[in-house]
Amino acid sequence: MGVAGLHLRNAGPQDLDAVVALERNTAEAPHWTEVEYAAIVNDDRSLDALVRRCLLLAESESRLIGFAVGKIVGSGEGTAAELESLVVEEATRRLGVGRALCTAVIAWSRQQGAEALELEVRAGSAGPIALYTGVGFVVAGHRRAYYREPVEDAVLMRLNLEKID
Repeated sequence: MGVAGLHLRNAGPQDLDAVVALERNTAEAPHWTEVEYAAIVNDDRSLDALVRRCLLLAESESRLIGFAVGKIVGSGEGTAAELESLVVEEATRRLGVGRALCTAVIAWSRQQGAEALELEVRAGSAGPIALYTGVGFVVAGHRRAYYREPVEDAVLMRLNLEKID
């Protein structure tokens, strides 16, 4: 079973209100300002020309049901990407939306020349950890008391992009 008519695309300025609304309605999502999202969709590299980001949307029937933010810092040998945020509305979780968004960020990261994709996730988040493991991430370490409200450890995960066919 999946989500009917699932469609992925790059976000534009017209999508910011929906992205922020979904993020605010998802307690476990990292909470960013609208300005931070706007900098991604407007490709604002004024502060650092070596940082590139993508904001990918998942839609069903023209309605936003999830999004992901990928980030690359630098270029050349050893470049790593980061899956900074993955948010899926509660009603459509476990239906392939998160997997589709992860796969899209993996593809984007490879296109940008990254050799690895990294992320951190709450240690108690069994569903997301299973998702990330299912697309090939492995545990690379832990950060004690990394998250707040509530305080929780972070699990660091890594995917070697060079080994993906």
